[in-house]
Amino acid sequence: MKIKPLGERVVIKMLESEETTKSGIVLPGTAKEKPQVAEIIAAGPGGYDEKGKEIKMEVKVGDKVLISKYAGTEVKIDGNEYTILKQSDILAIVE
Repeated sequence: MKIKPLGERVVIKMLESEETTKSGIVLPGTAKEKPQVAEIIAAGPGGYDEKGKEIKMEVKVGDKVLISKYAGTEVKIDGNEYTILKQSDILAIVE
């Protein structure tokens, strides 16, 4: 199944966070924070806000992005977990 987001929405897949700290300490699953870095899987065409101003998409498929901690709606399709969120919930592009 293929997901095609509408308007200024994007589909992202969360990237796994590291399980060890920089000093080599292994973190158990309960101590790990929710990851905030994701990869764009699909992006909508853009749209218009409530005042009629055009919203241009600033991200594209394949970009790695930093998102708000609890942004979006999580969905599971064909056994894979994705998050659908608005472009405004993306904080930065990671280069």
